Amino acid sequence: MKKDRRKFLQLSSLGLGSMILNPFSGKASGKILQKPIVVSTWDAGIRANMAAWEILQQNGRALDAVEKGVMVTEAERNCCVGLGANPDRDGKVTLDACIMDENFNCGSVVFLERIKHPIHIARLVMEKTPHVMLAGEGAQQFAVSQGIPLEKQELSKEAKKEYEEWLKKTEYKPVINIENKQITAPGKLSDGSFNHDTIGMIAMDAAGNLSGSCTTSGMGFKMRGRIGDSPIIGAGLYVDNEIGAAVATGQGEDIIRVAGAHSTVNYMQQGFSPEEACKKVLEKLLKIKGSKAKDIQAAVIAISKTGEVGAYALQKGFIYAVCDANGKNRLINANFLI
Repeated sequence: MKKDRRKFLQLSSLGLGSMILNPFSGKASGKILQKPIVVSTWDAGIRANMAAWEILQQNGRALDAVEKGVMVTEAERNCCVGLGANPDRDGKVTLDACIMDENFNCGSVVFLERIKHPIHIARLVMEKTPHVMLAGEGAQQFAVSQGIPLEKQELSKEAKKEYEEWLKKTEYKPVINIENKQITAPGKLSDGSFNHDTIGMIAMDAAGNLSGSCTTSGMGFKMRGRIGDSPIIGAGLYVDNEIGAAVATGQGEDIIRVAGAHSTVNYMQQGFSPEEACKKVLEKLLKIKGSKAKDIQAAVIAISKTGEVGAYALQKGFIYAVCDANGKNRLINANFLI
């Protein structure tokens, strides 16, 4: 009860307390929202949106908001995004992230170890180097050169338990919607003990500019060196300030196949609404995967330049968090294909 009361008070201090009572209320898809707006994936997006909103409500830049927002999730050590996440099959946590602003500037890091906030390093790559993407040891060296400390190479208590259990069979069988497994009923939020491996966030600031971020630990127990869609500009994230922004989550290999985020923005350019654009991308993925689609999840969220928000998922179970200019922060169930 004390824990729930603290969470309620924290939300109330930002004018968001009413969300706790019925987080699945309201419908954002197809509705043009008043800016600023922030949208993010999964239930972790509620807490991430709060941090982003602190910046947006003060007329801050969308780029700053999407960086600070996902840093909240990166810091939660609970088999989730960041250093507390489930490791690869060799028992090491490797992180990927990317960020993109309203001017097509972008930065990305992949296969990064021992860095608490990979999204910040992605932004430094964007702003401090002539490159877009740095990988592995080189990305870590760059982070250290920018004054970022190396963290201990150790698993969180929760991740260590998961890894030891996985070692008993060493099977790789991704579970769809595992990000959502702790939400048991509308009106109840997880306490942080969920097990997702990606958070994506897109935002429009008071000036009408768009930016986005995406950060991940990748699939739990993945092959060492595996990279998914999350740090890839055009697959996991894409921003075109004249059209809209999109970010994806789910089975990274398949989102890459359809250039998920860029394809969504491209459909919006053709006149489709954000929800319709997300749906078109997933329909293509469903056609590619055929009967195998039942074994994966993929989802996309999007904001148009006009402030319309939309999302769609391959399968039932994907939720996303939306906070608009009224400070109402809520979870919404996405429509789905199968």
